[in-house]
Amino acid sequence: MTRPESAGHGRENGPGGGPEHGHGDDREGALAYDVVVSGASLAGSAAAILLARRGVRVALLERRSDPEAYKVLCTHSITANAYPVLDELGLVPAIEKAGAVRNEARWYTRWGWIEPRAAPGGPELPYAYNIRRSTLDPMIRSLAGRTPGVDLLLGHQVTGLVREAGRTVGVRASTPRGEREIRARLVVGADGKDSAVAKLARVPGREYQNGRFGYFAHFRDLPLRGGLGHTWFLDPDMAYAFPNEDGVTVIAVLPGKKWLPAFREDLEGSFLAFVRALPEAPPIDSAERTTKITGTVNYPLHSRRPTAPGVALVGDAALTGDPLWGVGCGWALESAGWLAEAIAPAATGRGDLDQSLTAYERRHRRALRGHQYLAADFAKARPFNPVERLMFSAAARDASLARHMHLFGSRLIGPLRFLNPVAVAKAAAVNIRHRRAAAPPPAHLSRTRS
Repeated sequence: MTRPESAGHGRENGPGGGPEHGHGDDREGALAYDVVVSGASLAGSAAAILLARRGVRVALLERRSDPEAYKVLCTHSITANAYPVLDELGLVPAIEKAGAVRNEARWYTRWGWIEPRAAPGGPELPYAYNIRRSTLDPMIRSLAGRTPGVDLLLGHQVTGLVREAGRTVGVRASTPRGEREIRARLVVGADGKDSAVAKLARVPGREYQNGRFGYFAHFRDLPLRGGLGHTWFLDPDMAYAFPNEDGVTVIAVLPGKKWLPAFREDLEGSFLAFVRALPEAPPIDSAERTTKITGTVNYPLHSRRPTAPGVALVGDAALTGDPLWGVGCGWALESAGWLAEAIAPAATGRGDLDQSLTAYERRHRRALRGHQYLAADFAKARPFNPVERLMFSAAARDASLARHMHLFGSRLIGPLRFLNPVAVAKAAAVNIRHRRAAAPPPAHLSRTRS
């Protein structure tokens, strides 16, 4: 096997150097790498770092040659469930130094605003960050490139899989110097919703149609009440405004597809009119728009089996959620952490890799399957169902239920805990009290008072 080309950071073979570290050479028939990761954005870079810190030799492939490349179409929000992964990576100080905004939020509903706040005398609400991918992607990719045990190979696009006896044992990739083959015990697909690794491995999956479309734009110096992110549940249309570093706020509108013809006829006019009509609308006319309006009219949700023989999928390659929930970045980081925990020993030859992949698959499905089921149902762009009406209306009226909603929105609890019998009973009691308080007094009492 030939040595890897320069990673583009002034290090030949990446951190760890040459063959004495087991990188880039087949020594006495040994594999040059334990794991090949395709895709060096959030999920792939995080997986590479966490695996290498556990003694795994990683080739991190990125099809783009620019180390500053980043994902454009994104909510730029990392939900609180991923904070432990950011902390383990050591990225929290750098993210905060870059000016990332803690993603506290308030949510509009037709019953009023849901405004989660910490309980009096209690701990602060869990949080992570809003930070643009133009800042975050180069940051985590650079960290991966500096991590001993990782070879960051830019300009490497996977074009095929190397298979033996029905098992994936490496990849073929196009590079600036031509085609090359890289073998490893495990290939990790971190290459997004249209994952080439998943397609080449014929990983089974399911697609859910999305009844909404979405458009995004960035504005500078756009004040939001309390400096908080805002989400509008317009039942069934959606919108949100998330403040990020450097005074830039991303605004997204996600209407039902019945509005698509009007948007196509006049994208800018429709987008701005939609935002101006929001309750407590962000004052976009006094702010500076720093980007064009971009988006997508067709963004289905994908769920794939996260493993195959010799293959694992992380991030959007395994599960692509609805962008209206802003969970993709958080799940990318979380799934990278789950994979590293599950397979690191086996990836170095000190365990059963298939059993380790089974453990990863079980954890991935247990954690995310319920969330994805609810998201796919809500993506039909239908009005709130009775349970949603119960929980959202009660959360707008009760501080503890607002905190409960925050935990679910941050993906720190799953659907079963969110809709546990105690929470549902409390929501019902809150709404009964509200209706009683709002009901007019009986007629004979009204006459007595007058």
